[in-house]
Parts: sequence; structure tokens; C-alpha cells
Amino acid sequence: MLKKLFNLSFFLLFAVSFSLAQNIPEGFTRVKELGGISEYKLDSNGLTVLLLEDHSAPVITFMVTYHVGSRNEVTGTSGATHLLEHLMFKDTKKYQKKDHNKIDDLLSKVGAISNASTWYDRTNYHETMASDQLELGVQIESERMRNLLLREEDKNSEMTVVRNEFERGENSPFEALDVLIKAAAFTAHPYHHPTIGWRSDIENVPIQKLREFYNTYYWPNNATITVIGDIDKANALTLIKKYYGEITSSPSPIPQVYTTEPEQQGIRRVVLKRPGQLGVVGVGDKIPEGLNKDTYPLTVLNYILSDGKTSRYYKLLTDKNLAVDLFIYYVPFKDPSMFTPYVFLSPGVKHEDVEKIITAEYDSIKKNGVTQEEVTRAINKITAETSYGRDGSYSIASQLNEAIAMGDWSYYATYEDNIKKVTPMDIQEVVKKYFNEDTRTVGYFYPQIPGGEGGDTKRIQNRSRNPGMCFYRDPELSAGAKISDNISRKKINNIDVIIAKTGVKDVVTFAGSLAAGHILSPDSNLMIADITGNMLDKGTTKEDKFTLSKKLEDLGASIVFSVDANTSNFSGKCLKKDVPAVIGMVAEQLRTPAFLPDELDKLKKQITGSIRQTMDDPSSVAENAISQLLFPKGHPNYETPFDKSIDEINKVSVEDVKAFYNKYYGPKSMLFVAAGDIDVKEFENAIESSFKGWKGGVDYPTCNNSSITTSSVKKYITIPGKTSTALEMGIVTNLKRSDPDYYSLSFGVEVFGGGTFMARLMSIVRDDEGLTYGIYSWLSKDLFCGGQWNIQGTFAPQLLAKGTESTLRELKRWVKDGITDVEMKNTKSRLIGEYKVQLATTSGLVNQILSIAQRGLELNFIDKYPDIINALTIDEVNSAIKKYIKPDDIAIVIAGSVDEKGNPIK
Repeated sequence: MLKKLFNLSFFLLFAVSFSLAQNIPEGFTRVKELGGISEYKLDSNGLTVLLLEDHSAPVITFMVTYHVGSRNEVTGTSGATHLLEHLMFKDTKKYQKKDHNKIDDLLSKVGAISNASTWYDRTNYHETMASDQLELGVQIESERMRNLLLREEDKNSEMTVVRNEFERGENSPFEALDVLIKAAAFTAHPYHHPTIGWRSDIENVPIQKLREFYNTYYWPNNATITVIGDIDKANALTLIKKYYGEITSSPSPIPQVYTTEPEQQGIRRVVLKRPGQLGVVGVGDKIPEGLNKDTYPLTVLNYILSDGKTSRYYKLLTDKNLAVDLFIYYVPFKDPSMFTPYVFLSPGVKHEDVEKIITAEYDSIKKNGVTQEEVTRAINKITAETSYGRDGSYSIASQLNEAIAMGDWSYYATYEDNIKKVTPMDIQEVVKKYFNEDTRTVGYFYPQIPGGEGGDTKRIQNRSRNPGMCFYRDPELSAGAKISDNISRKKINNIDVIIAKTGVKDVVTFAGSLAAGHILSPDSNLMIADITGNMLDKGTTKEDKFTLSKKLEDLGASIVFSVDANTSNFSGKCLKKDVPAVIGMVAEQLRTPAFLPDELDKLKKQITGSIRQTMDDPSSVAENAISQLLFPKGHPNYETPFDKSIDEINKVSVEDVKAFYNKYYGPKSMLFVAAGDIDVKEFENAIESSFKGWKGGVDYPTCNNSSITTSSVKKYITIPGKTSTALEMGIVTNLKRSDPDYYSLSFGVEVFGGGTFMARLMSIVRDDEGLTYGIYSWLSKDLFCGGQWNIQGTFAPQLLAKGTESTLRELKRWVKDGITDVEMKNTKSRLIGEYKVQLATTSGLVNQILSIAQRGLELNFIDKYPDIINALTIDEVNSAIKKYIKPDDIAIVIAGSVDEKGNPIK
């Protein structure tokens, strides 16, 4: 009997092994499988391939990670990897712009969302697209691995683009301070220099050096391919072999970095003084390589110190009005790196005082440790975020990418299990081991005069910001059965509840809105609506903000409140099991806010600080100013001047907030949209019980701006100390998204200035002429009332005149000649493909449904959109362009280091 069982077991094992082998095309070796990810090696050239099947949406992400980054550069070639990243989108032997088959255009035609990024340890190239387009992605990436033309003229035009990208980063004192801290902390190791490179290297590196770099590192045996999503593994491997199999491995061994940083023997300090609004403190301590076991307690420490209102630094700094914002820059790298809290100081706060608070907390942990409650809460947050990070093929691929860069992709697969093992003692030990004065580097930014902090003007989010990562295109602009068949809609307690079930596991994303935006603020104070909405998470009549935050953070869930022109908004994520509890917390904060005087005082200072940060960004200043040129005061699209906003914030009282809340908050206009792994009945029951008995609210006010016209005007705003200047152009269209002409004009604008290199502005002003890192055109502020058309670009002050001239030239040509048949065909394909890709994540789906519902459309519009785009004719599009865009009536604002005539200043 035992023999029979043995023989049966052997047969089954053999059968399984044979079956697996049969599924692997000849020429591949299976290496291992972990967490559903299969690793293979292409025998002919050493190419590593990772495959993960996920059939929840007909979408795939194809990514190539090269094991080369700024870590592999030396003086003279700093920034070479990033400059090559840009050149990888230029011509190859097979794909050339003159033949109308440029790489970016081919990907855009099928609606692929593509980008590339460079960081210290890796460069990656990726496409997220419909699963039936996999072969195109494989074909393109294999072609540019070895067949770049790398011409001098390509380098020259792209160098100025990269230089503008460098200048945009230099606009930010924070980013400049981060570069200084790393340069002081690492004296020998190549983490010393920024990924984008030093300016002189960017400007002067010869093309032959870039060719040498390309021919040294861009080979199959120095790359990992990742394919995630709706794939058949055997087919994916067959395609990879077809296109990569003919490429040989590198003719010489890939050079390895052997430099280690000498031991630091005393604290180092750097000081940055330049124009700016808010002081910044950075305190950097050296920590080990990412694959070190101490990475896990350091990650948990990061959350304990800086994530949410229960975090230690929030209580010590933000809640005491010492900081406007803070986050910890901690990312595990291949080699030892840094753990650096950055604190953006409230006006009048001393840098030294904040530094002492940061380091005193380390000393406290060394002596007293952290609590099990803190560790458990942090672990819960991290495990929940791990689930959120599996919402969509690109989210998974991007996390795998960083594990590959560290040196072992299985870090991704085992991450959650290792995090769960962290104890309070582990955290105390790593603080004792790594957080010591003699190995510390501290940086202070002292603002000198107004004008400084640039880049991202939103409030900084802790782990979402990765300073120094460089992208080919601005990542903020990239992103079967009928979808509506899986959507339910029901009125519950007068709330319009919309639920979309998707194939994602465990994750639920939600968002909602009600009529309580800026436009409803009383004329006496235009900031009351904003203050009211932002007070919702500052405590209720039942629980203070820390108790609420603790309950939320213990679940690893998030709830965010915000206010815009027309709506007060909420959004968040949670795990499926926590839906009733999280909906209960949304309801508690919406229904019973406490509006405590001391919390109002704190919020007023925080918002004032955030506005001052925004005042430092030329693009935000230009956007704010052009709204005042286009729309009259009192219109929803008019933005209050920054100085006026600060004055009015200071006048808001608790009584003002309560009066506004009582008048406008309630379920009458409320939408609540959710998508993901949802039990519909349970979700509806949670809404029913949590919002039962809530009354009030108002309908959205009517808005008619058909009489508004745009006058030709140009305004210059001087912001000293800027290396990149913002150009903003605008016209009032009077179009709402529900108007018949909207899609015709929107389509034409996509051809002209959409976020791809098929669009004329990026193709000509950036790609051909090399004048800018980014220039785009779009329609906006048109959800509830007639909106506007804009162009926004960034230029070095010395290239501003030329950039403006090129932009106006292309604008006039677009209006005069319209778009072409080829552009019509290609843009239809791109928009429909991108639309489908964007709906493959719960957040993309929720945002789209919410927008449709806010417009008063039926939910089946989500399926009709591709038909609307396909039905457009070229005559409709070109007529709409001429009807609504008048080049002679454009308002223009330029903000940056220019004088009142637009001439550069120093």
C-alpha cells in the first residue's frame, strides 16, 4: 500500500512538473515562485523575467528595470542615466519620428500610459495598456535596449529639456536643501550627487560619454522585465523570447560599484540661504542597505514618528504650531542611505528648537522605547497600505521595481510578513544603533525674501514623496462586460449612494461630495467654507481628533476632507472588513464636528503656512492671477488672491464656521461613491445606520457666465530667486461638461496640448525645440458652470521669450488650420485606450463615477464615453476650436524671476 502511495505521489509530482515545463517555452529556466510571482531566466542572454497574473481587469503593465542609476555615475557623467532615460524616447533604428512611428506616438495611439524614471539604483521604462497590446510593449522595449541612434542633435535638444527639469527642482528650497544634505553626508559614495546630475554635467556631457554609458549598462543581463496583469504566462514568455532572444548579453562584465562611504566621525551641518517663505529643517541619520533586517523596524519607526495625528512628531510639532508640515524621507536603497525628517517651520519658529525636538525624541526612544500599541498601529497601517498598493497592475509593478533595485525582488513578496514580526525592542535597538550625533547631517534653510518653495504645492504626504526621483514626463499628468452592469445606485437617507464591485481583493475606495464649496462663503469672508470643511477632522462632539485618528489608523484606513469651489469633499480607503467602522467615522465627522476654538486657531496657522508655500511656486501664482483676469469676484472660478486669503483666514471665528455648517451641511446634495471588493448590502446598511436622521443641506447654486468675455491682457509677476519661470494663458469658454460642444473642443485641446508627446505643444516646443520640460493645454473648472481653457508651461527666464513665441505660433496655427485626419484617428485611439486603463483601479473608477454623477448624467455614461469620442467628426472638432479659442483675446500671466517687461532678473 505504501509503495502504491509512493508511486502515485511520484506520478502526480512528475505530472505537475511535466505540465509546468510544458508551459515554459524552450530557452527559459524557471528560477523560483513566491507570492504568485514567477521568475524565469532567458538562457541565451541572462535576461530576468517576472510574471504575475491578475485577471481583474483587461489591462497589463510591462516594465523593464535596468540595474543602473545615478549610483553608477562618476564626476563628469552625473545625470547621465537620467539624460539617457530621455534619449531612450528618441529615434531608434526601427522607430523614427520622420517615419511617423515615434515610440511615444505608437504607445499613445493604443491608449498606453507610459513613462520612465531614474533614481539612485535603477532606471525603469513602463507601459500600462490594454492586455491585447502586450506585443507592442515588448517590441518597443527590446528595440530601444540596443538600437538607440543617440545622435548629437537629439542630445542637444533634450539637454535643455532636462536642464529645465533641473531648474524646476531648483525652484524649491526644500529640494535644494535635500541635495546639500546628501552631498555633505556622502563624501565618497555616489549617493553624494543628485540623480538629475549637477548642472555643468547636464550641460556639457559629450554624446560619446553617453554612448559609452549606454553600451556599458543597457544589456539583457543587466535588466529585469516585469509583466503584471491580464496575461497568459506562456504567451508572455514566447513574445519576450521572440524580441529579446536575438540580443546578446554584454560583451564585458557589467561594472559594479565597490565604493563604500568612510565612517563619519562628527556631525555635519549645511545652511542654505535664498528667497523663500518658510524655513526648513532636515535632520539626516545614516541607516543600512535596504536588504538589511533593520529595514523593517526602521519602516515601522517612520510611521510611529510621522504618520497621522497619533504620530509623535505631529503631536510635538504640528499640533503645537511649530510646523506647517513635516514628513520623513526614508526609502531603502541598495546601499546604506539616510533617514531624514523634514520640518517646514511655522513663521517665527527657530530652527534650533525644532532640531532639538527631533533629536530629543530619538533620545527618549533609546531610553524608554516605544509602546506595543504604537507598533501594532503602525503595522496595521503598513499592511493596509500593502493591500492598497495592489490596486492595479502599475501599482504592483512600481513596488516590485524598487525591490528589484535593492537587489532582490522577493523583498516585495515577503515584506508584509517581515513587517509583522517587528517588536518594540527591535525599534529601540535600531534607534540606539543608527541615530547618533556623530553620524548625523543637519541642514537649515533660512528664507531671505519672498519667493522660494516651488514644485508640488500640495501638502506634503509622508511616504508618497520621493525627492530626487526623475521622470521622463511629469507623473502628475500621466496616469469586456459593461462597467455599468456592476454598478448599483440607491437613495439612502436622501444620500445618493453608488457602489461599483470590482475584482480587486480586500480593498475599498470611496469618495463623495456635497454643496458647501467656496462659492457659498458669505461675501464678508470668502475663506469660511474652506475653514469649515477642513475643521471636520479636528474632533467631534463625541471624540477628540486624536481618539478619532487612533481608531482610523489602527485599521490602516484613511479619510481625507477637502473643499473646492463648489463642493465639500471626502475620500478614503479601507479594507473590506472595516467598511462599517470607517463609514461610521465618515458620518461622525460630517454630522457632529466639535468646532473647538483652539483647533480653529491651529488650523488657521496651518492653512496660512500652506498658502505661503503655494505663493512660492511660480505656476501656482500664475494660475491664481489668471483666474482673477478671467472671472469676476464672486464667480466660482475666481480664486481669491493669496494675500487676501491670509487676511480673511485670520478673521474667521468659531461662530462663522458653525453658522456656515448649519446652513449648508446635510444630505440633500450628497453623493457617496465606492468601488472595490464590496458587499453591497453591508455597505448600504452601514450608510443607513450611520446617517439615519441626518437632515439639511442645499442644492447646488445655479451658475450662468455666458456673458463673460476674455480681454487680451498680459501680466508679469516678479518672484525673485527662481530658475524656472511659469507661463499661463487662458480664455473663458463658457462651456460646461454637459454642453454639446464640450467633447468636440476637449478633443481638439487634447490634440494640441494633452499630456502626451503626440500633442503638438510637447512634440514641438519640448521635443523638437527643447525649450521646456513641460507645456500642456486643458479645459478646467467646468463641472458645475462654464469653464476655461488654459496653457501652462515652464521656461528658464532666458528662454521665456522664445518659448512664448513658439507657443503662440503653434496656438495660431492650431486655430487657423485645425487638426488633421491622422491626429483625429490617433487621438481617438489614445483617449479610448487611456480611459479604459484609468478605470482599472478603484480610485480611477470612483473618481470617474463621481464626476459623472455630479454632472447629473446617467451611470451608463461610463460605457458611452468611448462611443461619444468615436462619433466625433473632424469638422465638429475644428469648428469648436475656432468658435471658442480666439488667439487675439488671450489673457497671459508670467511669474518668476522676470521684471515688469518680462526680462530676466538675477
